[in-house]
Amino acid sequence: MTIEPARLRAGTLAAGFAVLLVAVVAGLGLGPVGIAPQAVLYALVDALPGVSADSGLSSIHEAIVQEVRLPRVVLGLLVGATLSVSGAAYQGAFRNPLVDPYLLGVAAGAGLGATIAITQNLGDGSGFTDLVPLSAFAGALFAVALSYGAGYIGGRSTASLVLAGVAVASFLTACQTYVLQANSDAFREVYSWILGRVATSGWSEPLLLLPYFVVAVAVMLRYRRALDILAVGDEEAQALGIDPRRVRIHVVVAASLGAAAAVSVSGLIGFVGIIVPHVVRLSFGTSYRVLIPLSILFGGAFMVLADLAARTLVEPAELPIGVVTAFLGAPFFVVVLRMSRREVW
Repeated sequence: MTIEPARLRAGTLAAGFAVLLVAVVAGLGLGPVGIAPQAVLYALVDALPGVSADSGLSSIHEAIVQEVRLPRVVLGLLVGATLSVSGAAYQGAFRNPLVDPYLLGVAAGAGLGATIAITQNLGDGSGFTDLVPLSAFAGALFAVALSYGAGYIGGRSTASLVLAGVAVASFLTACQTYVLQANSDAFREVYSWILGRVATSGWSEPLLLLPYFVVAVAVMLRYRRALDILAVGDEEAQALGIDPRRVRIHVVVAASLGAAAAVSVSGLIGFVGIIVPHVVRLSFGTSYRVLIPLSILFGGAFMVLADLAARTLVEPAELPIGVVTAFLGAPFFVVVLRMSRREVW
């Protein structure tokens, strides 16, 4: 396999931002109270510090956009971007396009942490100081550390790390099942968290996720060229002056940190970390110079649109967003694979 010397073109990047903008405007404008796209754009400009623009909206409609929908859309952007770019990073680090950000037990650890917090009445999953997301975050990091420890004992190879992740995820899922069965009265609340959501109680959840998103993205952007080199194999990468083990550890730790933070505030939302990087790879090429930035943009847009579907398809009820991402992602992925004649990997 040869290294693809692809660069991110300005037109491609502009297309990614355009898709993201369309998703944001749709997320802010559509709902029980419909708001025109032009008014949404003016309201967004008006929300910028030091900028004033007359959107023509009433005070109630402006409050709906800026105080109710905007925090939720921003959270959706951050969660989707974090999960998709973490999935792309995992796929590059393990040289396997089928892995996702939950490979090392992030989902199982977060599920166990959240289940313990919910069954002990430590919170409801919303708010800056709520113990449910904090417990989920701690559980996710514990699972990754446990997987790394088990993988290190097994020989420090990528195969042993993957097998350790599978074993740890199974063990923690069994622990979660035991805790839930011993506290069956909390089953509905735990199940709701497991199915995922991007509902907010204001700006606390986006602000909680933002620092981890910035750190994870910064590390992955730094190593995007190294991930291209890893694709040719560890021996070839070493010959080119790259330390595969060092790159892999930094990338996986950053991706795990981002995925853990995303899961802690949104619950277990599947498919994003696989479908978005695959679509980007099939559409724009396999180079991580392109894949990492575009996964951020398209992942955010995908999550905002999925959340829009979750809250509008069965109004006044709301579907779990994990159901929507699986329902939209699986058939779309099959169609993309069938239409594409390129080699995915």
